[in-house]
Amino acid sequence: MAGRRDAAKRRGGRWICLAGWLTCAVALGAPSEGTPPASPSTSSAVKASALDLNHLISLARDRDPRVKVAQDQLDKLQGQAKEAYWAWFPKFETVLAFAGPTPEAKNDGLGGPVTPASLMYDANLGHVGFTVRAQVNALLPVYTFGKITALRKAGEQAVLVGQALKERAQAETSQQVVEAYYGYQLARQGKASLEEGLERITDAGERIDKLIKKESAQVSTLDQYKVRYFKQLIHARQAQAANGMEVAAAALRLLIGAPPQAQVALAEEDLQAPSYQVKAADAYIDLALAHRPELRAANAGIVAREQQVLIREREYFPDFGILGFFNFAYTSSATRQRSPFVYDPYNDLSSGVALVTRMTFDLPVKSAHVDQARAELSELQHQRELLVSGIRLQVTKLRGDLLEAQQRAADYGAAEKEARRWATAAYENFDLGVGDTRELTDAFIALGQASGEKLKAWYEAEVDARALATALGVDPRQVKQAL
Repeated sequence: MAGRRDAAKRRGGRWICLAGWLTCAVALGAPSEGTPPASPSTSSAVKASALDLNHLISLARDRDPRVKVAQDQLDKLQGQAKEAYWAWFPKFETVLAFAGPTPEAKNDGLGGPVTPASLMYDANLGHVGFTVRAQVNALLPVYTFGKITALRKAGEQAVLVGQALKERAQAETSQQVVEAYYGYQLARQGKASLEEGLERITDAGERIDKLIKKESAQVSTLDQYKVRYFKQLIHARQAQAANGMEVAAAALRLLIGAPPQAQVALAEEDLQAPSYQVKAADAYIDLALAHRPELRAANAGIVAREQQVLIREREYFPDFGILGFFNFAYTSSATRQRSPFVYDPYNDLSSGVALVTRMTFDLPVKSAHVDQARAELSELQHQRELLVSGIRLQVTKLRGDLLEAQQRAADYGAAEKEARRWATAAYENFDLGVGDTRELTDAFIALGQASGEKLKAWYEAEVDARALATALGVDPRQVKQAL
């Protein structure tokens, strides 16, 4: 996720820096006499019908396909936990049968003489009939040396793992919404700058043309070439800015689960100077270790693995339970035997309970199962250590990125003020006829570079701040409270 975020920041900041450079570099006739050129801006008010960042995040956390997949996995784990909870419930193994025709098997019920048709190994079947049979067995576990309890605890921990993984999916989705949303605002502001810059260079070109007609020594045909060159660059950057807006809007539609061709109104919110109060790295690391869903999932997974190890170890011990049974059989062509010492498979009605024990003696296989379970537990413990190290590094890096972005924003803001003074003085000299176009162009190029880098730093600071909040396990919408 960090790699995708860095790539998005580079794509967004690359062209906006050029956009700001071009805007100011071509604004030879933009400022009024004695005043510095004004920075392009749009209204920061959010339209009531447009989707702002908080609303987009709320939609994405419910509708993003990855969140839905995580919810399906959570539902599956909840079902498995429910199955583990009811592991003690006896299984009623039931057999129902209706068979026929059955040969005649009749006597006096006490082992006395049989009818001729009841003799075996002949073709005389007598009066044939049918047989109805029912058999029910159920085993209720009474004592399993903790295996059922451990299975239930493992199921409960599996649900916690599923919940944490869903939160992680929501956090990743929220951060991608942040990157796409501010990327859209960055592209929108850049496009507005380019449009204003095109108007300025057109006016500057007209003014240069007039001075050339007057044979003024201030300008030459080289200045006309510069104007035409910058105009072509602005047209190219306008297409790039429009594409950036379209891509960002498409990404947001995908994240909130909107149809591909749906028209989604996005709020227009200008980037602002960052003003986050950044704490020490240790404080953020402690917060991340307490709230990160990945770490909670790892902790719950370790507990579940410990229960599985316990189950494998207790397989050496038998299970005790109560067995209940019920048998019923009726055959219309057979006599029910009245002696309790006579086996009668044709007519039977019996039931009872018994205390039973169950155990297998495949000791080498059980030993292998224990070794496998312990190895899986050790692997998960080492993965947790690796995760903790990764969280520490990620939080430290994001905190440093935020501080660096805020410092760059402040430095380029100060540089922009100085460049604005330089541009104002250069324009006044040019207007008075004591300055040349090269000095004026250099001043506006410097102003454009400073303005573009400042805007880029604003964008990166906002994205880094919310990425840091996500790394702390906090909703990025609560970024100020988190930091």
